[in-house]
Amino acid sequence: MHTVAPAVARARELYNSGTTRPLAWRLEQLRSLRRMLAERRTEFAEALESDLGKHATESLLTEIGFVTAEAAHLEKNLEGWLRPRPVPVPLAVQPAKAWTELTPLGVVLVIGPWNYPLQLLLAPLAGALAAGNTAVLKPSEHAPATSAALARWIPEYLGGAAEVVQGGIPETTALLEQQFDHIFFTGGEAAAKVVLRAAAEHLTPVTLELGGKSPAYVDSTTDLARAAKRLAWGRFMNAGQTCVAPDYILATEDVLVPLERELVKAIGELFGADSARSGSYGRIVDDRHFARIAALADGSTVVHGGGRDAASRHFAPTLLRPAPGDAVMGEEIFGPLLPLVPVAGRDEAIQMINDGAKPLALYVFSNDAGTRKAFAEETSSGALCFDVPAAHLMVPGLPFGGVGGSGMGAYHGEHSLRTFSHERSTLAKPTRPDTLELIYPPYSPAKHRIATVLSGMGTGLRARLGNVFRRR
Repeated sequence: MHTVAPAVARARELYNSGTTRPLAWRLEQLRSLRRMLAERRTEFAEALESDLGKHATESLLTEIGFVTAEAAHLEKNLEGWLRPRPVPVPLAVQPAKAWTELTPLGVVLVIGPWNYPLQLLLAPLAGALAAGNTAVLKPSEHAPATSAALARWIPEYLGGAAEVVQGGIPETTALLEQQFDHIFFTGGEAAAKVVLRAAAEHLTPVTLELGGKSPAYVDSTTDLARAAKRLAWGRFMNAGQTCVAPDYILATEDVLVPLERELVKAIGELFGADSARSGSYGRIVDDRHFARIAALADGSTVVHGGGRDAASRHFAPTLLRPAPGDAVMGEEIFGPLLPLVPVAGRDEAIQMINDGAKPLALYVFSNDAGTRKAFAEETSSGALCFDVPAAHLMVPGLPFGGVGGSGMGAYHGEHSLRTFSHERSTLAKPTRPDTLELIYPPYSPAKHRIATVLSGMGTGLRARLGNVFRRR
């Protein structure tokens, strides 16, 4: 813990020096981040395989390549996004010019999770650097190989722009006692409450990227085979340890029966007859989470899968038919279990979704325009996707974030820049002519008439006053 305060102090010193504000510095950090990911791709892929059993291709798609694309998108558009934005000036203030500009916040703390330990630490970092901040990074101790790789390479490539603090709860606690200008946290609800309470002590703004139960609704108008393959991909990617994975499927019984068959086929196509032998299928992060997932499965009805090996932490893709009250429907699963839940139709599905916490994502597989409209208008979620799960994260222009219990704030692309910036208002009014003389005390009947016009309550003098201001 003796490393915490010095790391924060170094980040503060660099920011206070003014080094981080020029556009050239920001672009250089984004280029250096991309260069690190390109040159150290093998080391990062090996670390991700060690921590989570990720195939190198999955690591490239969802972690290394994801951050590379995010940094490149920021780099390409940053200059334009940073241009001051003119704002119309009302008659009461003319002649004058007004504009807003995005200014850095200062020193940002980014606390990353273990499920995507590289992406969910470095994608926020890219936004923080693009905004002209310095950052202190806290990688997850539950992904030790990735944490060690980040601690090794970030100082070499980013030269003090980002400090890395490794460790567990004591180090995180010590960090939260420090003064930051923004805290960005990705993780679970319980830890988020701790972060939010700590931030309140310093009145520090916070972005919380959480999770929850993201439902999928499927009806008979969709192609069930294609829907099943997409749902299986979204659910069982990273062995189900994905915050936007479909958490459960809602459908009428006449849809669930054939959909279940198609899901079994899709699982076989994606991971083979035995997922334990598939190099494309990941592993549960640690023994504690393995035991939790096993308890959820054993407390429900398994209709496919359920195989497991505690020694290797392999847990096969598993389909469930839960009964009312099963624990698997009471918490975010965050593992390779997919409950199939029967409903009478879309109205009951919408009611079930609205009765729970607002989801991070909601997936609707339907070709019926009325059904799509109903979910769009009658539900609230961080994201709404039709006919595909999780892919909205790959669209850099879309904000990613939750609502209610699934989080607060958003990032990716320009939304990252705005999250890590303050939009400062600026007004410039010349001292000559001093039109404020028209409203300075002492007040008179004439000034009262002028005030009536300037406040929008009068009409007769408005045009004449405007002409006077323009001539001056």
